[in-house]
Amino acid sequence: MAGGSARDWHDAQVAYWAGAGGQSWLKGAVRTEAALAPLGDRALAAAAARPGDHVIDIGCGTGPTSLALALAVAPGGGVLGCDLSPILTDEARRRALAAGVSNVRFAAGDASTYAFQPAAADLLFSRFGVMFFGDPVAAFRHLRGALKPRGRLVFLVWRPFKENGWAFVPFAAAGPLLPQMPRPAPDEPGPFSFGDPERPRALLTQAGFADIRIDPIDATIALSRGGLDEAVESAVEIGPLSRLLKEAPEDVRDRAVAAVRAALARHVTTEGVVLPAACWLITARNSAA
Repeated sequence: MAGGSARDWHDAQVAYWAGAGGQSWLKGAVRTEAALAPLGDRALAAAAARPGDHVIDIGCGTGPTSLALALAVAPGGGVLGCDLSPILTDEARRRALAAGVSNVRFAAGDASTYAFQPAAADLLFSRFGVMFFGDPVAAFRHLRGALKPRGRLVFLVWRPFKENGWAFVPFAAAGPLLPQMPRPAPDEPGPFSFGDPERPRALLTQAGFADIRIDPIDATIALSRGGLDEAVESAVEIGPLSRLLKEAPEDVRDRAVAAVRAALARHVTTEGVVLPAACWLITARNSAA
């Protein structure tokens, strides 16, 4: 683990999402959720949650997928949305109350250690929430313990960084102007850490999952439907650039943002500022009979 132990990294993530990370995500949540919704819908369709199912939504954020799952499992089923950020789970709780959805609850906690009810869930689901575990084998093994025998696991992860233009294009534009970051090793936590499909396959196998299937999804993400200014804000507030820019001197930040604007201007369409997105849709089952 570059720059410290897995525990150090984990503690830093908890602190980040309890504060600046959660606040930043919440600020752009409506726009980010709209961008991710078509991908999330693909995963929800693959999950095929049924009335009566009990579901754990890992990395639920402000709860859009948790609410969709709660509607799918009613009557008789329920959903627990789990996220590191109490800022985001508070917002998810508020949204569920406003929508009148009563079969969903939210917990601020680390899904890799959270005290889930053993062998009670029919489905583990995640939209881009499982790539950050400090010890992924232990985390997936722990999560499998929450599944019923032959229970289902369905999640989305990003494919390699360079295949995801929504992140790579602004980063490539601004990167030369910013201090060089140490490049994470392929097995270190991060949004693109499952880019090589053999890695999640091996991790899930070691954690005791079976019937593992990994399918590619090629799509696009609209960084903004409302114009270039909004797209630039999305690119610099959420994603690989955000922390680098926050730490940069003002003049450097200004030049970097201008470079991002110029790069994104080449991707303006009648549908908004649209760039490639590449994911793996991964499904598996608890191997316990």
